[in-house]
Amino acid sequence: MSLLTIILNILLPPLAVFLKHGLGMTFLISVLLTLIGWLPGVIHAFIVND
Repeated sequence: MSLLTIILNILLPPLAVFLKHGLGMTFLISVLLTLIGWLPGVIHAFIVND
């Protein structure tokens, strides 16, 4: 995992997921989790972008 990916996972989780997986269900889940709370979005981004 690159440093840029780690920074994006922390600051903008949906953007990090989008850059790796594109538009799709994973991106929508990331957006929803980030809207619910920042921490669930970050956790999801780290799991998906592993």
